[in-house]
Amino acid sequence: MEGGVPGLLGSHVLCLSLCSDTLSHSRLCIFLKELRVSGRPEATQVCELSETSDKSSAESDSETEVEQVSVYRKLLATLKTSPESESEEEEDESESEEAGESETEMDSEGSQETGEAGGSEEDKNDVLDQEEATDTAEQTLAQEQADGGDTSCDPSHGVTEEFTDVKHESEFSLETNFMEEESGDCNADKRESTSSQAFSEDPFKQHMDKELEEKEVEKMSTLPKTSSQSKWPRLGQLTFSSTLEKCKTLKAEKEVDVKQLYLHKPLESTWPKVNKQFLSSANKPSDPSFTPLQRELFCIMNTYRDLFYPERNALTNGEEIRHAYCLHALNHVLKANAQVLSNNAKRRDQKPGTDNDDYRDQGLTRPKVLMIVPFRECALRIVHIFISLLEVNDKRKIDVSNKKRFKGEFGSDPEEKPPNLKRPEDYEAVFAGNIDDHFRIGVAILQKSMRLYAPFYSSDIIIASPLGMRTIIGAEGEKKRDFDFLSSIEILVIDQADIYLMQNWEHVLHLMKHINLLPRDSHGVDFSRVRMLNLNNWSKYYRQTLLFSSLQDPQINSVFNKHCFNYVGQVAVRNVPLSGSISHVVVQLPHVFRRLEAENVTSVIDTRFQFFIDKVLPEYRDAIMSHTLIYVPSYFDYVRLRNYFKKEELNFTHICEYTKKAGVCRARRFFLKGEKQFLLFTERFHFYKRYTIKGIRNLIFYELPTYSHFYSEICNMMKATDNGVDATWTCTVLYSKYDAQKLAAVVGIDRTAQMLQSKKNVHLFVTGEN
Repeated sequence: MEGGVPGLLGSHVLCLSLCSDTLSHSRLCIFLKELRVSGRPEATQVCELSETSDKSSAESDSETEVEQVSVYRKLLATLKTSPESESEEEEDESESEEAGESETEMDSEGSQETGEAGGSEEDKNDVLDQEEATDTAEQTLAQEQADGGDTSCDPSHGVTEEFTDVKHESEFSLETNFMEEESGDCNADKRESTSSQAFSEDPFKQHMDKELEEKEVEKMSTLPKTSSQSKWPRLGQLTFSSTLEKCKTLKAEKEVDVKQLYLHKPLESTWPKVNKQFLSSANKPSDPSFTPLQRELFCIMNTYRDLFYPERNALTNGEEIRHAYCLHALNHVLKANAQVLSNNAKRRDQKPGTDNDDYRDQGLTRPKVLMIVPFRECALRIVHIFISLLEVNDKRKIDVSNKKRFKGEFGSDPEEKPPNLKRPEDYEAVFAGNIDDHFRIGVAILQKSMRLYAPFYSSDIIIASPLGMRTIIGAEGEKKRDFDFLSSIEILVIDQADIYLMQNWEHVLHLMKHINLLPRDSHGVDFSRVRMLNLNNWSKYYRQTLLFSSLQDPQINSVFNKHCFNYVGQVAVRNVPLSGSISHVVVQLPHVFRRLEAENVTSVIDTRFQFFIDKVLPEYRDAIMSHTLIYVPSYFDYVRLRNYFKKEELNFTHICEYTKKAGVCRARRFFLKGEKQFLLFTERFHFYKRYTIKGIRNLIFYELPTYSHFYSEICNMMKATDNGVDATWTCTVLYSKYDAQKLAAVVGIDRTAQMLQSKKNVHLFVTGEN
């Protein structure tokens, strides 16, 4: 992780200004000089971006600011380091670390809370205070921020001004540029305009030029959607849904000719080169530019339908998908900008005083594409793809403003030592590079050049994390909040949506509530150029949403079903898991699945808690049932259980995502040696750390895991127990009918149907060798 203390200099200057009377002038100068030296950041880099197109002459040292630290950044602060306390050989290392602690702290661990209570926020009994700690810091930060641009503020050490590139405003202004200045594609657009037939077949023109009627809008708001099924060779089972007309199903294209996709001219030649890394020799000569997955995904994207693809895998197809949606987003932006620049030239040539309604080609604000990604590394890769797609050849490099600054803030330290801990491959793939989750950056694009850190109202594309958007959108009542720049978003990409379940899903919901609303200010827009769909506040019916996740989850499904209103319709991939993750459990273990009956979704939380303390926990209170790990996905449930265990004075310890490193080591050691009978263990801790917990003999899944492979991972941790051969191991899982998707991912769709329909409430599976 990147170091640096953002805002430290500012806080010390404030302090010194108050006590300057007591300090000599020379001592003050020496102190400030030391601060400047120690506060200077190191240059960082992950992706190699060509320096030849970097406008380094327009940059200064002051532009390179230190890497920002967010609340989640602190939570992740130990992911990329390998302190002794985190080693997988934790028995010896934990003891050596604890030897350095005071003896009284160790003795007081008899109440198991003392060791963590001093510094860990998670020992607060108030659930809302703990879960909303992040939100409080974020809202305070938002109040102090300036509008637009990339965040460069630190919630811990004060706030510095956000950097936005104002030097290149006129160069990237759509209002003051003309098509002929865009060398290389002027003639192509003229040729295209002469062929009205080709122009009308362009999916971009068909989608954006469609004029809805009020009856159709009312129909979309009130009537349910009709759906139909289709099976494609690579994507599998698809569900097409629409409101306006009888749902039309697309047929999977076996071959795709790039020239028939209506790509903007430079992309036709650059896409095959950029995508070459994913293509195998098995690709057909007639389809040399797309993988089978990309071909089917882009076929759907290019029709401007909403898309939900829940089978993204960071190890296998993640980069393929990223390239596909980057191509679609860039193609959309280039076409939209070319249309505006072409109309600028026509308006300039027309006679003064002539009013023409044919030039409505813009939204109420300029940003057209919003890309939501979890980490800075993802934003770095997206920008790298954009640059590659815009560079026609090695001789024709595009100009990228502020690239040096971007590489410093979004790259990671090349000298950073990789952790010596063994982590699963999927973990290494997700947490590669710079994993700061608080950022936002505006990107303006014209064919010869790209402008990073553009002010939002001068940007074509905004790349941000949910937290980065949350802090600028703000909350009701805050003085400085802004979401007008979201008013005319035409393509929304939400990538790796499952990770936001582990961060803060409320940020995603907050964003969806503020997108495509009428702006509160005009922001200098020329209303004679604004499309009628934007003036009618119908932008949300034209917005295309592309949602990618590694799993199907009710909360993700809810966003796709309730916040997407595309008049063209929606496509969702709905493949069912035939064999669940239980098949990957290698230890010999009986799995007892216990069904609880709940009247509705809202009551299932209380029903599960009551079922656990009345029927499950009494079976494990006996001292014989020691070494019991209780896996709890929800933090709210974790706090509730922890408070109950305290009240009942049970012999337990606990680990969650807020537990300090020393507390984690103590809890693991006490659990391994049997000094603590129970270990409460949260899913988010496992997601961010992926430690192997040794000493497990009895396992209780309070709720099914969000990630199905976590089930087999936790079960296989029993192998780490030294004397596990003679031990009698148990595994108990609680589930309800509302957990059907999670249950299917663990045991498979056929078994799930039997378990939910059966009159029996208890089902037994046995894994491992006989």
